[in-house]
Amino acid sequence: MKYLLERRKSLGGFLPQRTVRAKPIDPPEEKLFAEFEGGTEDREVSTTMAFVRMLTLLLKDKELGDLIVPIVPDEARTFGMESLFRQCGIYAHKGQLYDPVDSKSLLYYKEAEDGQILEEGITEAGSMSSFIAAGTAYANYGVNTIPFFIYYSMFGFQRIGDLAWAAGDLRCRGFMLGGTAGRTTLNGEGLQHQDGHSHLLAYSIPNILTYDPAYAYEMAVIIREGIRRMYKEQESIFYYITVGNENYAQPAMPKGSKEGILKGLYKFRDSKKKKGAGRVQLWGSGAILNEVVKAADILEKQYDVAADIWSVTSYKELRRDAMDAERWNLLHPDAEQRIPYVTATMDGSEGPVIAASDYVKALPDMISRYIPNRMIPLGTEGFGRSETRQALRDFFEVDARYVVVAALTGLMREGNVKADVVTKAIKDHGINPEKLNPLVS
Repeated sequence: MKYLLERRKSLGGFLPQRTVRAKPIDPPEEKLFAEFEGGTEDREVSTTMAFVRMLTLLLKDKELGDLIVPIVPDEARTFGMESLFRQCGIYAHKGQLYDPVDSKSLLYYKEAEDGQILEEGITEAGSMSSFIAAGTAYANYGVNTIPFFIYYSMFGFQRIGDLAWAAGDLRCRGFMLGGTAGRTTLNGEGLQHQDGHSHLLAYSIPNILTYDPAYAYEMAVIIREGIRRMYKEQESIFYYITVGNENYAQPAMPKGSKEGILKGLYKFRDSKKKKGAGRVQLWGSGAILNEVVKAADILEKQYDVAADIWSVTSYKELRRDAMDAERWNLLHPDAEQRIPYVTATMDGSEGPVIAASDYVKALPDMISRYIPNRMIPLGTEGFGRSETRQALRDFFEVDARYVVVAALTGLMREGNVKADVVTKAIKDHGINPEKLNPLVS
């Protein structure tokens, strides 16, 4: 008995406990990502390209560089990460034992014993296991490794959902990057790649924060804050961020938008137009925010409608904040009642909200009751299709034309626009009212 008690004492006691030996570390200085705040002017890049640039900067950082763990299943070249092969090398415990097919190219598959990239081949489960190992090293080994696992978004929660749940249960830290995200951005790939529901699947994991950024500056703010919260404040959370493959000019960051980016909603552009035939609030996420911007211009020029534009970076964070306030109010009836961030932000805004994204309509639906405006969600219901990006956005009814029609419909329901205006808009924009319903076709 004495022996058993001594052994138990040496193991830390009778109850299991996690001993974290890793010391807190500071996030990168803001100047590291300063280049993303100014936009790209006329140069068109995707958010995936912007992320790879951020990853490159982090790998070169003197304080954090050695702690970064890039993980990719087999799509490194698809994501434009081949430049990292030469910079960091692919980890192989016995070094390079073969002559790669691209050995004569500058950016060949360079494997090395001291390689930093974990290029796991075609195995999502193996890659996610590496993510969990790196994301829990702070507790198991006292080392603050920071994993960035980038993969096709469709190959994430749908395929390795149980491992993602285990990551949450193990208090894993790090960033999961869902590449080629959205149901209409990766044209020609059909069912296999077109993801319109990963954010809905990720919602079920309590301690994962999910973001669908449209622009590079949004992603820079989110990643820097994520490192701060996970590795300085040592919060038991991890991140899912979707990045797209569509190239477009990245705008400059609006002043005072950082708080809204992190909380899930901020105003991207105020309409300069007076009310006219009415006013609408256009919400956009990811690549579809660009369709929202196009729709706002059409509404103002062709229909005399003022359209304010909002970027929704995270429906889950908006709902989490609202539910937290709701719970507080329920249990503290005599205290000053709390107002959810999304409610306070939309207070005083005129007209209906049109919420468009490349994901299912359930995402905006989850916060619709917390805003004072009437909401019309636009999303990508149904299975993916092999088509052009333009055709896909027509099929799933999320392009600028559908945003325009939804906005006019919302104004009609509020008595500001007559039905014949909406009918004419449907005809003028070449929308077929009898087309197949993407949800059931």
